[in-house]
Amino acid sequence: MASVPLFRTLPVANPRTGIADYHIEPLDAPAVDALALRLRKAQPAWAALSLDSRLEVLGAFVTALGDHGAAIVAALASDTGRRTIAGVELDGVKGMVARWTREAPGLVQGITGTRIATALPGVTAGTRLHPYPLVGIISPWNFPLTLALIDAIPALVAGCAVIVKPSEVTPRFIRPLMAAIASVPALASVFAVIEGDGDTGAALVGAVDYIAFTGSVATGRKVALAAAAAFIPASLELGGKDPMIVLASADPADASAIALRASVVATGQACQSIERVYVARAIHDEFLAHLVTRASAVTLNHPDISNGEIGPFIFARQAEIVAGQIADAVAKGATVQCGGVIEDHGGKWLRPTVITGITPDMIVMTDETFGPVIPVIPFDTVDEAVALANAGSFGLSAAVLAGTVAEAEAVAERLHAGAVSINDGALTSIIGDAEKTSWGLSGLGPSRMGASGLLRFFRRQALLRQQGTPLPLAAYAERG
Repeated sequence: MASVPLFRTLPVANPRTGIADYHIEPLDAPAVDALALRLRKAQPAWAALSLDSRLEVLGAFVTALGDHGAAIVAALASDTGRRTIAGVELDGVKGMVARWTREAPGLVQGITGTRIATALPGVTAGTRLHPYPLVGIISPWNFPLTLALIDAIPALVAGCAVIVKPSEVTPRFIRPLMAAIASVPALASVFAVIEGDGDTGAALVGAVDYIAFTGSVATGRKVALAAAAAFIPASLELGGKDPMIVLASADPADASAIALRASVVATGQACQSIERVYVARAIHDEFLAHLVTRASAVTLNHPDISNGEIGPFIFARQAEIVAGQIADAVAKGATVQCGGVIEDHGGKWLRPTVITGITPDMIVMTDETFGPVIPVIPFDTVDEAVALANAGSFGLSAAVLAGTVAEAEAVAERLHAGAVSINDGALTSIIGDAEKTSWGLSGLGPSRMGASGLLRFFRRQALLRQQGTPLPLAAYAERG
């Protein structure tokens, strides 16, 4: 009689070969509940530590990340098919801890001070910050480490316990990351990163007090509905269809270099990638010539991961989506100026693809692409460019290039986007200092950038201290 496996397993494909060479054992709902209970029991002691003490523990975690860094980066490289960005992700997490160590004390102190109440001078008002006991995080496959920890680090700083469920598409980094966490016992008692799929994520939403999700609009809707049913707050960072406006005063050569990098870095698999480029007609042809020349020279990191500028599609299904968008555009009259062909080397690659002859009905103009595709569209007036950029359902971020910052900023203020890069592109992948709110289908909830990135993980309690004479009932008596 055949034996029955004790655990359900999921195969994981290597993005460079297309071969399933790894597997995970997704946690089921009872296991998620048991883990949540364990972390909940440890959380009060974690929250009772001073902020400085929690920051010291996270400093020890940074040291542990260094000790386990080679294994984490190697796993990320296998997960994503790219090596340089894997190292950048690890360094970025260390930077997150440094940032919150620097900024958190001032942010907390600025909120918890005491002041005189304006309505009753004898009353002082203060605010007490209470961390949500248990935060759940569901993170995507495009930047596995960064997007697993960009919410987890500030939640831990706040005093929350945290469970992260990364994507089942890129899970190899979880085990070396958990080894780093385990080496810091004070952190391991309140922080877990788990293997799992959609069912695991659904169980997680039902087990926590706050959920932070990064991913597709379709899954984000499910998370939002589940959070509403559980009556817990949710932060949702969803898709984008980010536009770039290139004004006539911009240098065409410089603008083409910015547009290329902002569109195809990480193979375009980033929510803040530029996916629509609107160029003033006066410089359109020169811009396009520079862009096609630059795009045609971009190299793939195949067959050697150590050489090349862009890697494979991390998720093979995404290559099919992008190929479908290109085919739809061509069928409706668009012209592919360079690229345009999915290359099958076991994994799937696509060279930077510049498309012209674009019309608004093409899928490449309405749906998120998440690939190295650059539609270029001329415009005649700034009003037209703004209207085109604001069309559609998304509003994550945008970019404006001009001869001066002032000219670009005047246009940026008219765009329906949570963040606008001025005379650059996709800066939100690097800069997290300013708060932003996602517009449209690009998300819901407080910003993960700026002060809100930390403060959203606190519930605020007002403390109103009567230090004078309380009002008597007679103060409210009717007067004839």
